[in-house]
Amino acid sequence: MASTKENYRVELRAAARQLGDRCLYSAAKWAAELLVGIEPDATPSQSAAMDTPSSSGAGPGGRLLHLHRSGGSSFRRRMRPGGGGGGSEAGTPLGGVSYVSTPIPDDDAFDAGADKYLLAKTYFDCREYRRAAHVLRGHVGRKAVFLRCYALYMAGEKRKDEETIELEGSLGKSNVVNQELVALERELSAYRRTGAIDSFGLYLYGIVLRDKGCEGLARTVLVESVNSYPWNWCAWLEIQSLCTTSDILNNLNLKNHWMKDFFIASAHLELKMHEEALKRYERLMGVFRCSDYIQAQIATVQYSMRELDDADMIFEELLRTDPFRVDSMDIYSNLLYAKESLTALSFLAHRVFLTDKYRPESCCIIANYYSLKGQHEKSVLYFQRALKLNRKYLSAWTLMGHEYVELKNTPAAIDAYRRAVDINPRDYRAWYGLGQIYEMMGMPFYALYYFRKSSHLQPNDARLWIAMAQCYESDPLQMIEEAIKCYERAANSNDTEGIALHQLAKLHSMLGQSEEAAFYYKKDVERMEVEERQGQNFVEALLFLAKHCKSIGRYEEAEHYCTRLLDYTGPEKETAKSMLQGIKREQSGFPSMDIDHFAL
Repeated sequence: MASTKENYRVELRAAARQLGDRCLYSAAKWAAELLVGIEPDATPSQSAAMDTPSSSGAGPGGRLLHLHRSGGSSFRRRMRPGGGGGGSEAGTPLGGVSYVSTPIPDDDAFDAGADKYLLAKTYFDCREYRRAAHVLRGHVGRKAVFLRCYALYMAGEKRKDEETIELEGSLGKSNVVNQELVALERELSAYRRTGAIDSFGLYLYGIVLRDKGCEGLARTVLVESVNSYPWNWCAWLEIQSLCTTSDILNNLNLKNHWMKDFFIASAHLELKMHEEALKRYERLMGVFRCSDYIQAQIATVQYSMRELDDADMIFEELLRTDPFRVDSMDIYSNLLYAKESLTALSFLAHRVFLTDKYRPESCCIIANYYSLKGQHEKSVLYFQRALKLNRKYLSAWTLMGHEYVELKNTPAAIDAYRRAVDINPRDYRAWYGLGQIYEMMGMPFYALYYFRKSSHLQPNDARLWIAMAQCYESDPLQMIEEAIKCYERAANSNDTEGIALHQLAKLHSMLGQSEEAAFYYKKDVERMEVEERQGQNFVEALLFLAKHCKSIGRYEEAEHYCTRLLDYTGPEKETAKSMLQGIKREQSGFPSMDIDHFAL
């Protein structure tokens, strides 16, 4: 196990240096953070202690993993049955898996043009991209060729952003394209045909192809890149963005390097395959036990699965160990918004504002804070600020659409949601938002189209099925049978608010299906008793069950429900009293008293 972890350290150290030297700073940061996330090698005394039964950390009812971090802070995360942490799986991220060995490539930096390369890299860091490319003209080394082409690509992106602002404004739609794409595609494709391109050049070529709309070829080229150099996390993320279905993901011809496990887990999360993603991340914890990245991903999975308290605990620990962290904190702000934790969200917004207020994630967090306070105009302002910093920031478009809905600005909301699905067609929240808007506009068939899209992408979210059911139930459609099917899906998808059960009971009652209605009313009563919710819906359910049981001769049950209704005020109490008198008369065998019988 120790040799395996040391191999990972050697690979990641080299990757962080090589990626940083090529100005791929996001990938370099990811590699460096993963490097320090590898569990430290155990000392002999620790190894002996770990072999004793008392320190195993696992009980018969399920495994508990203690994550010890620097400074003595720790927290406990419940592992899924069959998850990672076992002795046989500790040596590699996935127990029993044999990984291919990928040699670390030699750098050609310190050749005759090393000084020119150093100057070009300095210009690149100062965002003087064309100067950087100009310095490296004529250099044929693969490293120099990559940086020159990358600098040209970034120069084109910079000019594209400037033209977009000049023509349409910072958030306007524009047909401006990167003018360097054609020349770069021609040059890089020629290098690929002759074999004079390295994995970094392939990565850039894949990005160029993606920007030109050649997604199939872009996937192929990016797969070649990661098979040659698997430590470039940015290349894996580009492949992930091109895997819009699980079939595309499963058909990728990827070498079985250990980095593939991180990619598959992240892709499963993106494709809403939450259980599969969680299982892989828990297994990866066998080696990368101290990785903040994996912890953040696990928290994101749990948030997506609506396990808000578990996710909250992990995000809190991440902030405790890394108080200046901004990555993934926008997800945490969404979680706090869902829990309506205004104090915690205020603290988080204040912290990221002091840390880096011009990060898109920081603006999104502050926008969520103002939204929870009901200050929707300010919230929109900060979402717009986030989008000025990153026009492809998906969450900002979607959440800004929600804010426009609150402000009754329907055209702006539709535009925001459409921009979100243009960036990522798998964003179920944007499709759901479009459905809500068209339902509000009295266009139920359009609304149903968008609700179906959202429920297809997130089939286990009860809220989406309830929205679709309510649309079927609305006056223009009155498609009750279809509404019942949707409510049944919602009831089987952990409907925490209990809307589905109550509506199923009401709809079956409306159709004259008393037995089915009684079944759902009874389940609804049981749920409300457990949750200690006893409002008007509870009274309504008791009254129906009392009448139903009386009508079919189950007098004891009817009497039980009537007796419970006596604890409430209102007309239902008087009805229950009358029913109890009727039940007693029928049980005693006396006929009901008819006043007309005594008429003179």
